[in-house]
Amino acid sequence: MAKKGSLSINSDNIFPVIKKWLYSDHDIFVREMVSNGCDAITKLKKLDMIGEYNYPDDFENKIRVIVNPEDKTIKFIDTGIGMDADEVEEYITQIAFSGATAFLEKYKDKANDDQIIGHFGLGFYSAFMVAEQVDIDTLSYKEGAKPVHWECDGGTEYTMDEGTRTEVGTEITLHLSEDTVEFSNEYRAREILKKYCGFMPYPIYLEKANAEPEYETIDASEKTDKDTVIETIHEEPKYEEKEKEDGTKEKVEVSPARDKVKILKRPVAINDVHPLWNKHPNDCTKEEYQEFYRKVFLDYKEPLFWIHLNMDYPFNLKGILYFPKINMEYESIEGTIKLYNNQVFVADNIKEVIPEFLMLLKGVIDCPDLPLNVSRSALQNDGFVKKISDYISKKVADKLTGMCKTEKEEYEKYWDDISPFIKFGCLKDDKFCEKMNDYILFKNLEGKYVTLPECLELEKKKEEEAAKEQESATDENGEKVEAEVVDADTEATDEELDENGEPKEKAPRKIVYYVTDEQQQSQYINMFKENGMDAVILTHNIDQPFIQQLEQKNEDVKFMRIDADVTESVKEEVGEDETEKLKETTEKLTEIFKKALNKEKLEVKVEKLKNENISSMLTVSEESRRMMDMMKMYSMGGPSDMGGMFGDEGATLILNANNKLVQYILENDGNENVPMFCEQLYDLAMLANKPLAPEEMTKFVSRSNEIMLLLAK
Repeated sequence: MAKKGSLSINSDNIFPVIKKWLYSDHDIFVREMVSNGCDAITKLKKLDMIGEYNYPDDFENKIRVIVNPEDKTIKFIDTGIGMDADEVEEYITQIAFSGATAFLEKYKDKANDDQIIGHFGLGFYSAFMVAEQVDIDTLSYKEGAKPVHWECDGGTEYTMDEGTRTEVGTEITLHLSEDTVEFSNEYRAREILKKYCGFMPYPIYLEKANAEPEYETIDASEKTDKDTVIETIHEEPKYEEKEKEDGTKEKVEVSPARDKVKILKRPVAINDVHPLWNKHPNDCTKEEYQEFYRKVFLDYKEPLFWIHLNMDYPFNLKGILYFPKINMEYESIEGTIKLYNNQVFVADNIKEVIPEFLMLLKGVIDCPDLPLNVSRSALQNDGFVKKISDYISKKVADKLTGMCKTEKEEYEKYWDDISPFIKFGCLKDDKFCEKMNDYILFKNLEGKYVTLPECLELEKKKEEEAAKEQESATDENGEKVEAEVVDADTEATDEELDENGEPKEKAPRKIVYYVTDEQQQSQYINMFKENGMDAVILTHNIDQPFIQQLEQKNEDVKFMRIDADVTESVKEEVGEDETEKLKETTEKLTEIFKKALNKEKLEVKVEKLKNENISSMLTVSEESRRMMDMMKMYSMGGPSDMGGMFGDEGATLILNANNKLVQYILENDGNENVPMFCEQLYDLAMLANKPLAPEEMTKFVSRSNEIMLLLAK
């Protein structure tokens, strides 16, 4: 007969596990102790609000943390609700029974203004990660309640009897073990409190037991009833002798008589109970935002701008995100987003909540509705978390697009700093990309910033002007010349074919030319400028994948590097007869250059360029170069440098039929110097794209000297 039964948990087994594994960072016990104290105060405040308890006059809710390195203890004292013996039995001795949950259930309909932090009933046991014994002294708010003393040495046994506490609230004393005595050090405790409790909702005061008293002197008029006066000081008036206009001197009072008092130094809370993110954005000044940034992130470079998040529905979320100023060349782009739950620090940069691309920012986010796990330091897998992440992305996009619309000049000033964030965001988040599509800025050849729609509008105007010129153009017989439409994409994919397998008709893509290196591509830039053409500057590594993303999102756009082809604008128009002649010239020059350069696979193209001073150029198709870039990025055996790209394959040597040097080579095929001229023209074309390899540069310099010697003769 099979025996059935229920599993039971033995606390002898579970306690060591809780002690060792409940939290990954042992210093987190400070947060849990202080959080419990805040919860206790919040509970008593609620009871005061609904008339079940009355605070004494001038009462201050606070939490005191007292370190005692001599005794190796740390105390946490709150002015909260306290406990009677039955409640200590219920909440402390039953592991994972949450007092906060029970309290919320009892009073959920009576008051709901303040949030209670605790949810799991395990926070208290974090004390045993660092303490070999824990004492509790508590007095309940209930009339006639007796104080309770409870102590436990970390085993399963505890003792409880009547205590001596006379004030409502709870005092928890941790007797630290030998390997955790660092937590009784005042400076270490201050560091941890600032880290975890810097914005908790009630004042937290750190004290050192048996410390020498400290004093301060204030004006007698500033004294309050809470001050402990050590002595009263009367200061006589002070005079200075000053010279009058007539040369005589007189005594002038520069400091009047006043009374001062020397008092025990007033305690200063370690935390800010009203963090800036809880204020309405309209009530915050620029100085407050900047001061908060310096205080929280210890960064004294001013942030570029910030976004204040303030949402009540469908979930509660507040926060401030700062866009820091980053020197892209010398600094890593690494931000810090601090996550809080009801002003209690949870963790930095939790990727489930913060979109990956926004982790480059600095900021704070406080979301009481976050579904945290038992240690409050990681998130449960919840679709709600994705909604928060999406909301944050949306708010950032709204802020940026709003700036571009209404504060374009400011937006342009920030652009170079914020563009990596935005481009990374577009690559990582499709919705963000859609929102930002028309508000991404590109710097053109004149140093002006233009959006993608503005780029396309300029392109449209040029096309219209070209069309008008084409309409009025006639051939040598006086016949009208038909305009020819050239599509940047000539090949159709399967998706672009109709049911008969024929390419679908589609509007030609508008080309946006771009530059990746202003110095190397200067020859092409000058040609563009001479012919009234424009291009945008894209010099960051992220730009290549980014423009591919934009092409996918904008089917009417094609990005092409300025040296990918020789555009029609820089070429002279040629008739049919000249076209045939150029074809013959191309065949002849191809043969000459292949032989001179010993490059059998070299592709040569002859064009009539408007600028006759340009002799040769190299072009690499956009597709070929992007493929090479991708292969290099993924180490797929692509060339280690640009040399493989401009070798025998993938590149086209453009020769200018209007250039006298090219004409000389064509007309003097048998001359002994022609091979040298061919090599020089090829290297000059190469230099306009990239530095020559050391061996090639040596040959180029030697050959240049040789050519100059020929000229000298």
